[in-house]
Amino acid sequence: MSGARVSRNTSTRLGAVDGDLVVEARGRVEVEGRLIVSGEIRCEGDATFSGPVEARSLRTDDGEVAVQGDLSVKEDLVARDGSVRVDGALAAGSVDVDRRLQVAGPARATSFEVGGRLEGGSTLEGERVAVGGRLALAGKLTAQKVEVGGSLDSGEVDLDRLEAGGSADVKGGRVRTSIEVGGRFGSSAPITFGTLEVGGMVSLAPGSTGRRIEVGGKLSGDGDLAFDALEVGGLATIEGNGRGGSVEVGGHLGVRRSLRLSGKAEVGGSLEVGEAFEGVDLEVGGRLQAARAVCTGTAEVGGSVATRDGLKANRLRLHRRASASGPLVGTEVELGSRARVEDVYGENVRLDDRTEARNVQARRVRVGDDVRVTTLLYTESFEGGRDLQAASPPKKVDKLDSFPL
Repeated sequence: MSGARVSRNTSTRLGAVDGDLVVEARGRVEVEGRLIVSGEIRCEGDATFSGPVEARSLRTDDGEVAVQGDLSVKEDLVARDGSVRVDGALAAGSVDVDRRLQVAGPARATSFEVGGRLEGGSTLEGERVAVGGRLALAGKLTAQKVEVGGSLDSGEVDLDRLEAGGSADVKGGRVRTSIEVGGRFGSSAPITFGTLEVGGMVSLAPGSTGRRIEVGGKLSGDGDLAFDALEVGGLATIEGNGRGGSVEVGGHLGVRRSLRLSGKAEVGGSLEVGEAFEGVDLEVGGRLQAARAVCTGTAEVGGSVATRDGLKANRLRLHRRASASGPLVGTEVELGSRARVEDVYGENVRLDDRTEARNVQARRVRVGDDVRVTTLLYTESFEGGRDLQAASPPKKVDKLDSFPL
């Protein structure tokens, strides 16, 4: 094999090279049709190829290689302390570029490792993609694992795993195992994922689905959202229906339509649901607002309840000084001292000291001192404290009215 060499600051016309091709600093290759090199291309600084290139491998040191067409490398593409620009498509066994890789057309390799920026004007496909700075891709990103130290901006994704230190914005797709982002994650089209862990903010398109969502700051769901578990440190909003297993939100959770859970909802601040809430257990530190709320287990509210049709639970408890508008229904209902409510229905109802209620109906009723009620009906037993104030005396009846919900 004889090979060929392009001298420094010169231009040479080539169509095929049997062996290796060495291009010295600022050398230019005028490509005749398609340059085919049977061996390796070594660039000793900046180099330019005026057309498509095919070789066993391509290596450059301390410079930028520009290919004005497609680049096909059977083995590896390596740029030590350098950059590569491909105006067409890129195909390689592996890619290792220290500074910047720009590809206008589709890019495909077993692995991509770029120290600085990777910019693609079309699709990118590989098993592993690692970028130290920014990855910006106009088309679909397909890989097993993607690691980005800074930010990711991509079209549709088809991945096993995604990690980004700063931010990640995608146009939907699927991430089968996990998404981990230090700052912000957003998807402008429906995305399906396993787990989603984000330190800051998350924005998800309507129809997105995941198993577990953990967000340190704020979650925004632009439409319906399905999940197994949702955990948000601050604020969460779902602009459609929420459906999942369990919810834990430190601050406020707002759902424009209905929220249906197979497990527990725990909200430190307020929970606002435009239509119906359904779940097993419910714990709200502040305010609960919904058209209706039904729990098969326990419901506990620290602040206030505002419903149209009522709040129902097997065991229902309102904390001290809590308030409620709308019916309260439960097997066991306990109202803390100084609570103020409207209508209460249950098997066993307890009103602590200085509680105020409009209408109480239950099988068994126990009230503390200084309780105020308008009407109190019971079928089995009544136990009253001191100074009960009632518009009419507690009355034992054979049958109670039908309970709401």
